[in-house]
Amino acid sequence: MRGRLLCTLLFVVILNGHGQGYVAALPGYHYDFPRDHFNHPAYQTEWWYYTGNLRAKDGHRFGFELTFFRQGISRAASSSPWSVRDLYMAHLALSDVSGGRYYQMERLNRAGPGIAGVDPVSGLVWNGNWQSRIGAHSHHLRGIGEDFSFELDAIPQKPPVVQGVNGVSQKAEGIGHASHYISFTRMKSSGRIELNGITYQVDGDAWMDHEFFSESMNSDEVGWDWLSVQLENNTELMLYRLRHKDGSVDPYSSGTYVDSQGTPLHLTLGDFVMTPSGEIYTSSKTGSTYPVAWTVTVPRLKLRLDIGTLLKNQEFKSRFGPSYWEGAIDVNGNCNGQAVNGAGYLEMTGYSGLDGPFQLIAPH
Repeated sequence: MRGRLLCTLLFVVILNGHGQGYVAALPGYHYDFPRDHFNHPAYQTEWWYYTGNLRAKDGHRFGFELTFFRQGISRAASSSPWSVRDLYMAHLALSDVSGGRYYQMERLNRAGPGIAGVDPVSGLVWNGNWQSRIGAHSHHLRGIGEDFSFELDAIPQKPPVVQGVNGVSQKAEGIGHASHYISFTRMKSSGRIELNGITYQVDGDAWMDHEFFSESMNSDEVGWDWLSVQLENNTELMLYRLRHKDGSVDPYSSGTYVDSQGTPLHLTLGDFVMTPSGEIYTSSKTGSTYPVAWTVTVPRLKLRLDIGTLLKNQEFKSRFGPSYWEGAIDVNGNCNGQAVNGAGYLEMTGYSGLDGPFQLIAPH
């Protein structure tokens, strides 16, 4: 019964859109770290989003996702620990790329007395026994599922990147259709994965996005295609295409290239081309059809990348919000005349008319 009530409340928030008393993401925001690694209750929606590619010593490959969402319900003051001011949703997924299987779990909780929340003093962002402990030099991640669990230390190799221009990542035309968006684009990660009774010692790279806003996409946008790429030449690329109902791409689609020294370069839609290259996956769970192979070109960087995946079934089927495809990808291409390879994560939403409004989860 509690889960059904929380699910109903969540969809009321999604359908109502921008809530009363919450502030919009506006240009000129002054970022202050470590403060801005934690919660921003003046904004209605916020998330901490970790994805990464990992390998065991025997070469066994995995991808992982650990995401914490905070959705504001009310800004009214209350002394009760059970008052519902925020809902906390979390997604946990493991892609066993070598084994050809995908595992997922999700949670939806009110804060309550310690059930879920954000604590800048201890550095914790948590939902039950899933957590990220954000410290001065590392993020400690823990996720425990029915068939799998993982515990990882993710150490940023570059300073945080503020995405967008003048403190905001614009998602559509108009004031407030934006987010404040921070990324750790390369986090050296190591730890253990337990899967079906087997323990793997793993290492690799992770990516972390933290966004907060009150109203991001507009009513004409139905979904997006987002990717993060970590190349072997120690550079990173993030791109997203926002799609309209008529199939066109919103002109506020954008991205960022981060050079080997950690310096970001903002990319507008005119700076890149991101197109499906033919391979598709049709989900047996939702009927959605996703393009799982892409070609990316960034002419000003003399960069061309071919994006693909060894595991097509990486769709997160959600009970509490929109379903989406999010999974580990392989990257091969050419940069400045030199061959370049890498790995990353691809996210695609809005490919099924059954999922409903996409107001809670906007492109990272």
